[in-house]
Amino acid sequence: MATVCTPHTISPAAIVSSSPVRCSHSQSQLLFGSNFPNRRHHNPSLPISAPNLRAATKGRVLCSQNPNPTPTRRPDYVPNRISDPNYVRIFDTTLRDGEQSPGASLTSKEKLDIARQLAKLGVDIIEAGFPAASKDDFEAVKMIAKEVGNFVDKDGYVPVICGLSRCNEKDIKTAWEAVKYAKRPRIHTFIATSPIHMEHKLRKTKEQVIEIARSMVSYARSLGCQDVEFSPEDAGRSEKEFLYQILGEVIKAGATTLNIPDTVGYTVPTEFGQLIADIKSNTPGIDNVIISTHCQNDLGLSTANTLAGASRGARQLEVTINGIGERAGNASLEEVVMTLNCRGEHVLGGLYTGINPRHIYMTSKMVSEYTGMHVQPHKAIVGANAFAHESGIHQDGMLKDKRTYEIISPEDIGYDRSNEAGIVLGKLSGRHAVKKQLEQLGYELDDVQLETVFWRFKGVAEQKKRVTDADLRALVSDEVFQPEVVWKLHDLQVTCGTLGLSTATVKLIDADGREHIACSVGTGPVDSAYKAVDLIVKEPVTLVEYSMNAVTEGIDAIATTRVAIRVENSDMVTGEISQRTFSGIGAGMDIVVSSVKAYTGALNKMLGFKERFPLEIAAESAERTPVSA
Repeated sequence: MATVCTPHTISPAAIVSSSPVRCSHSQSQLLFGSNFPNRRHHNPSLPISAPNLRAATKGRVLCSQNPNPTPTRRPDYVPNRISDPNYVRIFDTTLRDGEQSPGASLTSKEKLDIARQLAKLGVDIIEAGFPAASKDDFEAVKMIAKEVGNFVDKDGYVPVICGLSRCNEKDIKTAWEAVKYAKRPRIHTFIATSPIHMEHKLRKTKEQVIEIARSMVSYARSLGCQDVEFSPEDAGRSEKEFLYQILGEVIKAGATTLNIPDTVGYTVPTEFGQLIADIKSNTPGIDNVIISTHCQNDLGLSTANTLAGASRGARQLEVTINGIGERAGNASLEEVVMTLNCRGEHVLGGLYTGINPRHIYMTSKMVSEYTGMHVQPHKAIVGANAFAHESGIHQDGMLKDKRTYEIISPEDIGYDRSNEAGIVLGKLSGRHAVKKQLEQLGYELDDVQLETVFWRFKGVAEQKKRVTDADLRALVSDEVFQPEVVWKLHDLQVTCGTLGLSTATVKLIDADGREHIACSVGTGPVDSAYKAVDLIVKEPVTLVEYSMNAVTEGIDAIATTRVAIRVENSDMVTGEISQRTFSGIGAGMDIVVSSVKAYTGALNKMLGFKERFPLEIAAESAERTPVSA
């Protein structure tokens, strides 16, 4: 029988009387073919402050089969130990590994917005970027460390701000200069340990790699950083005995977290779980550090491998929103967290996190909008079809009891189905109703943003009887989730059909308020409009992706358009060609207007980047260093 996850209210009395529900060995063997490790990390002498209910009532979705769950709280943060052996830290690397997805370039403002949203979500560690990769990355990480890394909520929570670095002094020093402003700064350094990487990429011996790792972890600690994470890149294909040796050395050098990356997504769950267990059993000094996982999704096993690692002793899990990342992506935060929330008490030995799942959907939407990477409809937890039911048999069951075909409720992740919304918005709705509905959807807009969205809403409401939640999300994405304006669409007129060439006249407003008009012909209305925009902007770009979706049903639906453009630059010294991709999103009831808004949005993002770092695009191939640890 399926376990149904629903939120439960926990009374203060339950805090005293409840006892943990432990998972039997047979249950863990069913999932991962292994037993849970003994909890030897638990230290009863560590001070534990009085519990609060933040994680228990607000942050966890509890299965209905456990009506009296054990109340939990986020343990006090100590870099190399966790007072509660069942607590699992969530390390989000959306802003670092996630941004390495092709076409997922983010501006500094977008990174700051996402970091703030990750803090609302309650992630323990935010890997804000790779500071040595570029000036933009350094400044973004520094800004996040100063702003997000110093905001302490009423329960004392503040996220750790982490910067990635290779095992060299320049990278590590740069990472420290970026993250040191946070209340809880961390340096994450890595070096490859698999035979193929050491031979063909590093061209170094095992002894040399061990010495580099040991000395660089020691150097990171010497800078004043008390929280240092070390990753043996491609650990999934590394020799175990060598891993035990190098990990033991970095522990002695001062590492507080050991991350075990399956860099190329090569292992299967039983294999990866056993790797974690073997490291836990054979690495000297392992009791003095936290074991972490970082699983890529090349074989579609990243979430399963991550959970297998947690079941065998890992207490930090590295994930990304929507599973974005290099190649096939990473373990998905929403999948890992909701599995632990829904099944952790019964099948995974009581494991839990401090994540507030009601912010999951909003965070997913923000990352999707900012990166321009659509979430596949059948994506678990956050996909458009995750809570949709079309089969007659399923619909019948849902009408009788939603638990028949839903193991979690969409409201648990902050998603409200439009056909169940309490407020119906239309042309007579006022600002207060619109503001209230936006707040329920998770949007916190300032007065200027609200005014802009409200008048866009009024324009849509004049043309359709009912404005849905999906419409509101599209309007917010179009008006708020946009780069700084360099060019803004003012007017557009197109003529098209079968009688002649399509023509378009476009009027754009520049940053100084001046009007620019151009006309062009093309193979269709969108093509002619884009060519007219090009005549005004005069930037050589290549359109590499164009897609459009209707956010609601019906002929009066709002269309959301996503485009990606590529700019190429030639290095004046080496002659090498470097490329960078920028995405844009537009929304409107007119598909051509929506398309032009998306195109100008992508151009604005590209021009804004060039304005801040005029030399960086030209030297992109030399300066920006992709990593895959």
